[in-house]
Amino acid sequence: MFNFIEGEILLIDKELNWSSFDVVNYLKPAIHDFTKKHFNQKTKIKIGHAGTLDPLATGLLIICTGKKTKIIQEIQNLRKTYTGAFFIGATTPSFDKELPIDNTFPTKHINEQLILKTAKSFIGEQLQIPPEYSAVNIAGKRAYELARLNQPVEIAPKPITIYRFDITKIEGQLVYFEIECSKGTYIRSIARDFGKALNSGAYLDNLRRTKIGDYTIENAIKIKQFVHLLKNI
Repeated sequence: MFNFIEGEILLIDKELNWSSFDVVNYLKPAIHDFTKKHFNQKTKIKIGHAGTLDPLATGLLIICTGKKTKIIQEIQNLRKTYTGAFFIGATTPSFDKELPIDNTFPTKHINEQLILKTAKSFIGEQLQIPPEYSAVNIAGKRAYELARLNQPVEIAPKPITIYRFDITKIEGQLVYFEIECSKGTYIRSIARDFGKALNSGAYLDNLRRTKIGDYTIENAIKIKQFVHLLKNI
């Protein structure tokens, strides 16, 4: 029996094109109805996510309820693991497939040895500039709001750490990876920087978060399956 008032940590396998807030908002009515039915409680329950996942990314999204919302920051500070693929030889303004390709670059000089060597060079502490199309706050506005108005966006570099950067497969212009990194790391920015390091260009083709600390995607559930479960208890 779930007790959302005392607090639950829910592992949701977020699907493509859902924002993190979409997931929270979809869960709220089901959680409130469940609590009212089983605990006769009409009090609104705190619900929040522990780390944003972009709409074009899938995978592990942790939802905290009730008293467990107090540890959201603690969960956000944990290491994250992602799998996905970079498309080599082109760029987009958003560093992913949200916006169309704006430039293409040569790739004939790129081979497996160069790709592996470049990935290895990213491991360690570094300063990373977040994407212009991100939720970074700039003078009270989100960076993506300014970018979409074609206004200049200057984002200060932020310290991150990449603990592991494995190339798992190379298939034409797609380079598949697994990356373990610190909080605040933008994989889209890694795509941009990876392309530049190859003397070419790159954007993020697809992304899936598989792990946050010791929480893994294998223990997660699709959001609609979870809501169906709640309604049938």
